[in-house]
Amino acid sequence: MQNLEGKTAFVTGGASGIGLGIAKALLGAGMKVVIADIRDDHLASATDELAGGGNVLAVKLDVTNREQFSAAADAAEAAFGKIHILVNNAGVAVVGPTELATFSDWDWVNGVNVGGAINGVVTVLPRILAHGEGGHIVCTASMSALVPVGGTAIYSAGKAYVTSMMECMRPELEGRGVICSAFCPGAVQSNIAEAGKTRPADLADSGYAEADKRRQNGGNLMHLYQTKDEVGQRVLRGILADELYILTHSEFLDGVRERGEATTLAVQDHLPENPEYKQTFAMLFSNPAIRDEIVRQTALKAGRKT
Repeated sequence: MQNLEGKTAFVTGGASGIGLGIAKALLGAGMKVVIADIRDDHLASATDELAGGGNVLAVKLDVTNREQFSAAADAAEAAFGKIHILVNNAGVAVVGPTELATFSDWDWVNGVNVGGAINGVVTVLPRILAHGEGGHIVCTASMSALVPVGGTAIYSAGKAYVTSMMECMRPELEGRGVICSAFCPGAVQSNIAEAGKTRPADLADSGYAEADKRRQNGGNLMHLYQTKDEVGQRVLRGILADELYILTHSEFLDGVRERGEATTLAVQDHLPENPEYKQTFAMLFSNPAIRDEIVRQTALKAGRKT
């Protein structure tokens, strides 16, 4: 999938924030882009901003609705022929003490962040495999998947889920021409804080009303965040380089290292290995896609230094 010119990308949550930044970058790389979003006002403004003419298709989509997802994919294929890149980007968030969370908080966030990604894969992956021209699936996760912190249990757990999805699907599909990537950004200028406007009435019961109010009154910190255009270009570079992990913010380096060190030290290496067990279940002990990513990232870093 190194040659993106003329191919088609399907971006959920594509009408604002991160999704719009990704759509803009892919359009600039010569792709036809489908922006799928739940908000009509965002679809209208994004269409104007992209100014892509016949190379942009805006479709209304609630990613939790499987029938809508299938219809949106049909519309994309009717307009552009084939889908080559799927970006599962639509996301919502709640944060605060876990004991305040209701079932509705868990169900709403995971319905979008996890269920939406599942619906994207089940709906679009068979279509990519069927045309045989190769493809790429990107799931927007978060640095919260790699450096989880207190007060983010619902959000971080879902982002860890989709990161693991990409890690597991990568070795399955790469040999068939489909690359899978987990996009784990830090803070980005987006509209995720407005996600509650699209929260379904049957999932409106939340334990985080006061926490949300305090967060909204905490001041505007957007000047500290990366822009949608910056992260869109980062995702484009990650796609072109076939990266398994597409990361953005250097400030998380210590946290990523600490987590790796903590899990490494927790391995019970003082116990003797069972050779038969290790040989019988060898496929469980190492992911070749992760080994390949070490080689890839080492080469990319070396290239940036020269």
